[in-house]
Amino acid sequence: MHVENHYINRSGWLRAAVLGANDGILSTTSLAIGVAAASVTREPILLAAVAGLTAGALSMAAGEYVSVSSQSDVETADLKREKIALETLPEEELEELTDIYIQRGLNKELARQVAVELTAHDALEAHARDELGINEITQATPLTAAFASAISFIIGGLLPLLVAIFAPIKEMVFYQYGFSILFLALSGMLAAKAGGSHTLKAILRICIWGTFAMAASAFVGYIFGVQTA
Repeated sequence: MHVENHYINRSGWLRAAVLGANDGILSTTSLAIGVAAASVTREPILLAAVAGLTAGALSMAAGEYVSVSSQSDVETADLKREKIALETLPEEELEELTDIYIQRGLNKELARQVAVELTAHDALEAHARDELGINEITQATPLTAAFASAISFIIGGLLPLLVAIFAPIKEMVFYQYGFSILFLALSGMLAAKAGGSHTLKAILRICIWGTFAMAASAFVGYIFGVQTA
C-alpha cells in the first residue's frame, strides 16, 4: 500500500520555529554589527547581543501567543456561530454544504448525497472543514507556537552571541556577517527539508533579505560611530 508523506501538519510549529530561529540570528547579528561598526571595544557588542537575545525571545513568544490566540478566538467564534446555524437552520446549512461540493466538481446528486452523509456523521466537523477551512491539522495552538518561537529565537540568537565573544574585534562586522549568512543558509535548508519545499529557494530568500538587514545595520552603526568619534 502506497503512503504519501505530507507536511501540512507541521505548518503551525514549523512556521513559528523558522521565524524564531531566523529572527534570532538576524536580529542579534544586526544589533551586534550595528554596535561593532560604532565601537572599538567588545563589551558594548556583547551587551547589545545579550539584550537583543533576551528581549527578542520574550517578544517573539508574546507576539506569537497573542497572534495565534487571536486566530484561535476567531475560529472558536466561527464554530459557535456555525453550531447555532446548524441547530436553527439545518436545511439551509445542508444546501450550503451541497453547493460547496458542487463548486468543487461534483454533480448535484452526488454533492447532495455527500452532504447528507457527512452531516449525519458530524455536521459541525463537515462545515468547519469545508465551509470555514478549520480542521485539527491547521487549527491554532497558541502555547505551542509561542514556545517554539521563543526556543528557536534563543537557539538562533546564541550563534551570533558566540561570534561576538570569540571573533577578533577589528574584523567583528565581517565575522558576524559571514557566520550569520552561514547560519541563515543552514536554517533555510533545515526548514525546507522539514517542510518538504525547495531548498535552494529557501536559502536564497533568507540570505538575500538577511544581507539587506545587516548592511543597513552596519551603515547606521558606521554613521553613528563617525558622528560620535
